[in-house]
Amino acid sequence: MFESLTERLGSALSSITGKAKLTEDNIQDALREVRVALLEADVALGVVKDFIERVKARALGTEVTASLSPGQVFIKIVNDELVRVMGAGEGELNLSVQPPAVILMAGLQGAGKTTSTAKLGLWLKNKNQKSVMVASTDVYRPAAIEQLRTLAGQAQISFFESNIDQKPIDIAKGALAEAKKQFADVLIIDTAGRLGIDEAMMQEIRDLHQVLTPAETLFVVDALTGQDAANTARAFGDVLPLTGVILSKADGDSRGGAALSVRSITGKPIKFMGVGETIDGLDAFYPDRIASRILGMGDVMSLIEDAEQKIDKKKAEKLARKIKKGKKFDLEDFRDQIQQMNNMGGIASMLDKMPGMGQVSQAAQEKINDKSFIQMEAIINSMTPGERHYPDSINGSRKKRIAGGSGTQIQDINRLLKQHKQMQKMMKKLGKKGGMTNMMRGMGGMMQPPGGGFPGR
Repeated sequence: MFESLTERLGSALSSITGKAKLTEDNIQDALREVRVALLEADVALGVVKDFIERVKARALGTEVTASLSPGQVFIKIVNDELVRVMGAGEGELNLSVQPPAVILMAGLQGAGKTTSTAKLGLWLKNKNQKSVMVASTDVYRPAAIEQLRTLAGQAQISFFESNIDQKPIDIAKGALAEAKKQFADVLIIDTAGRLGIDEAMMQEIRDLHQVLTPAETLFVVDALTGQDAANTARAFGDVLPLTGVILSKADGDSRGGAALSVRSITGKPIKFMGVGETIDGLDAFYPDRIASRILGMGDVMSLIEDAEQKIDKKKAEKLARKIKKGKKFDLEDFRDQIQQMNNMGGIASMLDKMPGMGQVSQAAQEKINDKSFIQMEAIINSMTPGERHYPDSINGSRKKRIAGGSGTQIQDINRLLKQHKQMQKMMKKLGKKGGMTNMMRGMGGMMQPPGGGFPGR
């Protein structure tokens, strides 16, 4: 996400970072580049104009001229203004109401509303320890109710049964009564989408809003539609009291126009963004963290939270005990590490959140992409348990069999075994004094492109 914007802004800001003094001329040059970068990212023109004017006014003010490092202060100003544009400190859900707190989901057809409903339910269950019920009032789209039922099952949250013969208003009333009966903390209502904004649809959702009096009314919008996403959200906001936006398919948007336009155009904050097709692919939207990622400074807090939430602690502790006892790091352990990385969103997602790695991640997707890890896992899965535990036993004939079973080449097997050897040496150092320092030094081996580490595509 934001790859192209990060690259363009990085280029624009690098020219001014080392300046001992900022003048209107050198600021003007940098801002011209920033303006082009934002417009190419499909940020709305009005938002860009306001952003540039505010940055210029602050950059020529006393906070820069009095600084010993004007270039760095300029970048801080850009960061602050990005945070402001995206709505600093406005993203929290308001669930401090008499339970069940109702969340009404609105949006156009195909925006990812039903998926976002289930993702939000799982997020509230895991992050806030809430008991959640979901219900679908979409009686028009074939299999919409069945889709939400399936997703609710995956998320292990309650689902209120409904069918296409019922009226949406009756489904909503029934779901609310059942949620109260089950003492659910939160009830999320998925509504019908349309191909365009029409009065019949708007009246239906207005009626639902009146009956449910939701604590939150969230508009789900496809990030890939750029600034059109903000315009659609504004149209909905004119007839429905929206409280926030969920930006779906955000991981597929390398430009970032929607994220930077929605708050300014609609006056409503982005509260969540969809980041993947899996049921747990939803992140709270923190403008300060997103601004940091846009400027290539990483997002360490989100990386830590991902690790805490998604790493299998039992497996990690088991490996730590094994290494401490001096036992060898085998291919079973290596496969576990690959799976842990995949659970955290894959290598590209992790690199995107590491400080200084924002621009590297785009190149990394070509050289150390997730396909490489899928291939590595396939190779290990094609081995016998004995081969995984004793990699040195893998001779030429075994390599040929493993390559055939995993659909790879013998050179891919060789690269994997070499990579494992590097990891094995690194893990051995963990059991010694200064193990963590040695491990960080050894991590360089994990970042090698095909030919030196990971298998090629």
